[in-house]
Amino acid sequence: MRKILFGVVITLIVLFTLKYCGDKREDKLALQESSGLIQEQISNVGKLIVTEGHFSDVFNYKNSKEIFGDYFTSEKKALVVVNADVTIAYDLSKIDFEIDQANKTLTILNIPEEEIKISPDFEYYDIQADFLNPFEAKDYNDIKNKVKISLQKKIEASDLKKNAKNRLVSELSKFYILTNSLGWTLQYNNQPINTRESLDGLNL
Repeated sequence: MRKILFGVVITLIVLFTLKYCGDKREDKLALQESSGLIQEQISNVGKLIVTEGHFSDVFNYKNSKEIFGDYFTSEKKALVVVNADVTIAYDLSKIDFEIDQANKTLTILNIPEEEIKISPDFEYYDIQADFLNPFEAKDYNDIKNKVKISLQKKIEASDLKKNAKNRLVSELSKFYILTNSLGWTLQYNNQPINTRESLDGLNL
């Protein structure tokens, strides 16, 4: 009787040990699968075109050149119509992140700055110049530089950057939804993201 009881105890211990080891293996496997899914989700994010805008403007260009001192001034001018397409994009393939499997945490370390691309189209009208002060390559370069500065100011004053950030937050919310569904924690610069709305308050 004692031998039978001893055998039952040994059998129970062996079964309990096998079950415990099996559960541990399943937990580890699930953890690896979760981290792999998160890694794949981030890797699948390519260059995200966030928002696009269009600007149109008219510029009057003038340039005066003194000839023979103050005795004679030669002036050249032109009417310039500019139509520009502006694109603001975030290259999320360059995002820096860290996966902590032990603590089930995805930490976004750095988000690349936005890339602003301005593609202007110039049309020149009413170009007036003379032999003593002709239109040259320098004039066209000066016009392009002045237009670029003007467009940059218009972009800053518009809602394009704000809209771009909103699109960025919307994309990052996919990481929050994924980590939250897997029981993981999403962090940005060691700041936990506990709700979708908390992404809006980040200093991106």
